[in-house]
Amino acid sequence: MPAVPPPVLALLLGALLGLCGLPLPWSFLSFLPLAGVLAFAASARTVEGVPGRLFWSGVGYFAVQLWWLTAFLGKLFQFPPAGVLAFALFVLEGLFLAVMAYPLARLVRSPVARVWALAGGWVVLEWLRFLGPLAFPWPTLGYGLLPSPAIQIADLGGVLLGSVLVAGTAAALAGGWVGGWSLGRQGRGRPVLLAAVCWVAALGYGLTRTPGEGPVQPMLVLRTAFDSFGRAAGRLTADEQLQIQRQASARRTPDEVLVWSETALTAPATQTVLPQFPGPGISGLGTPLYERPERNDVVSIDGTGQITSREAKAKLVPFGEYFVFYNGILRPVYRLIENQLHFELSSAQPAQIVEPLTLEGVRYGAYICYDSVFPWVARSLTRQGAELLVNPSNDGWYSGWGVQQHFMMGRVRAIENRRWLVRSVNKGVAGTVNDLGQPVRTLASGEQTQALSVRPKLLTGRTVFNRVGDWPALLLALGMIGYAVRVDRREG
Repeated sequence: MPAVPPPVLALLLGALLGLCGLPLPWSFLSFLPLAGVLAFAASARTVEGVPGRLFWSGVGYFAVQLWWLTAFLGKLFQFPPAGVLAFALFVLEGLFLAVMAYPLARLVRSPVARVWALAGGWVVLEWLRFLGPLAFPWPTLGYGLLPSPAIQIADLGGVLLGSVLVAGTAAALAGGWVGGWSLGRQGRGRPVLLAAVCWVAALGYGLTRTPGEGPVQPMLVLRTAFDSFGRAAGRLTADEQLQIQRQASARRTPDEVLVWSETALTAPATQTVLPQFPGPGISGLGTPLYERPERNDVVSIDGTGQITSREAKAKLVPFGEYFVFYNGILRPVYRLIENQLHFELSSAQPAQIVEPLTLEGVRYGAYICYDSVFPWVARSLTRQGAELLVNPSNDGWYSGWGVQQHFMMGRVRAIENRRWLVRSVNKGVAGTVNDLGQPVRTLASGEQTQALSVRPKLLTGRTVFNRVGDWPALLLALGMIGYAVRVDRREG
C-alpha cells in the first residue's frame, strides 16, 4: 500500500481538527486531533518540513472552520463558483501558521521540544489574530470547550485560557507519541499527568459555578428574516422593514424593553429623535445610503422616541465594512465588485471608545454583530459598569455553521464577564444566554419575523478576566515555548 504523501496527511489532520471547532457535542476533544497535527509537524526530518506540514494542516483546519464562506461569496456575487475565492483566505491562514512555525523549528531541534514550541506558538498566533484593522480571530481553539464544564475557566483568562488547556494537553500527548512515554530520567510522561490534573481542576471549577442573582429586566427581542443582500442593494426599503418590525413588536408589554437588530433603523447621523421606534428600547441604527461617512450604531431610545445614548460599532468587518486601499491602488478592483453587486462599498466609521448605553437607570453593554468576536469589547463595557450584554446583530450574511459559531462566541463573552447576554438578530439565534453561557430562551429558525419575550437578570461584579484580560493565557503560552527550550537543552 503506497504511503500517504505528507501534505495530504497534514491536510486531513487539520480538517479533523477543524471539525472539532464546529458546534458539536464532542468538540471538547479537539486536543486529540491537535496532538496529531503537532506530532506530525514536529517529526519532520528537516527544519523546512515543520512549517510545511503545519501549513497544510492550517489550510485543512481553516477550510473546515470557514467553509460557510464559500456559500457566502457565492451568494454575494450571485455566482456560486465565486465561492472558490475563500480558498485564498484558507491558504493565507495556513501561511500564518507556517511563518510562526519556522523560527520555532530553528529555535529548538528535538521533536519533543518542537511539539511544545508549536503548541505555545499556536496560542500566541490566536492572540495576534485579535489585533489590528484586519483582525479575524474566528477559529479559536477555546470555543471547542463549550460542551464541557471546563469552558467556565474563561472567567479567569478568557477564551484563550481554554486554548491553552487544549494546546497544552495536545502537546503533552504529542510529546509522548514522538518521544516515548517513559516516566524515567527524561520524565516525558509527566506532562500527561499534569494535563490530567489541569483537566480535573478545570472541570471541577466549571461544575461548581452557579448562576448569579440579580433583578430581572423583562425584554422583547426580534428575530427578523430579511434578505441581507436585498437590504444592501435596496430591494427592501427602510419603510418596508420598519413596518414588519413594528408589527412584530406590537405584543410588547409595558414593562418590557424592546430590542431590535443591527441597522434595524435608518436615520441621518444628526437625528436625535426616532418616533417610529415603539420604545423604550435598544436598536441598531444605520445611516441612509447617500450619507458619508457611513455609520453603524446602536442606540438607546426612551418612550418618547428620544435617543438617550449612542455607541458606534467598534470592530469593522475586514472587506465587509472596512476596505483596505479603497481610494488607492485597489480602487479599480472594488469598482468591478460594486458593478457586480449593484451597490457601493464604503467603510463605516468605527467607535473611538466604547461606553455602555443608559436607559431608565440601567447600563447596557451593547455591541454590534462582529464586535461579539472580540473579547475586549464586552470586557471594556463591563468594566464600565454594564449590567447586561446586548448584541444586536445581522447574521443573515453567514451561511451554514457560521451562524452557530457566532452564537458560540457570544456565549463565551457571557462567561468571561459573568453577565447575561441578550441577542436580537436577523436570521441568527435570538434570545438570552445566562452568565454561565447557557442558552435560556432562544429563537433559531423561521422564515417570518418573530418576537420573543425574555427575562434576563442584571448583574454586577467583576471577574478575573475582566480585571486582567488575556495575560494569564498569553504568559502560559509563552511558558510552553520556554519549556520547549528547556527540553531541547536537556535532550541535546
